[in-house]
Amino acid sequence: SGQPGCPVPAEPMYSQAEFQSLAHERSQRGVSCWLAGRCRLSNGYLYDREIMPRVSQAVTVSGRFSDTSVWALGERRFIWLKGCVRSDEQARQMEQLVRGLDDVEGVHLELMTGTAGAAPYRLKP
Repeated sequence: SGQPGCPVPAEPMYSQAEFQSLAHERSQRGVSCWLAGRCRLSNGYLYDREIMPRVSQAVTVSGRFSDTSVWALGERRFIWLKGCVRSDEQARQMEQLVRGLDDVEGVHLELMTGTAGAAPYRLKP
């Protein structure tokens, strides 16, 4: 909440048809990794419950991002960072911090510098 006026991202939502079309992919995500002995959990989605609190804690504890407004979305060990930062360098530092957390497979940035202009993500209605 360090940048008042930062556009709030829309919550992730799937239609019933989208959810059904993703069912096979969702059930398989992480299974082959687990069967091969490379992952500790049998499904990529099982990591989300653990990863998201670590993302929040790492960003808060670092002390470098109190002047940002960033929302984090986690799905299948991937993290999307959405919101407003003060500089491109600050965005890079946040990405590097989150990418270094255990079990994070990838980080996608949807950040904007400042609060002016069009957000690079869908907005909350």
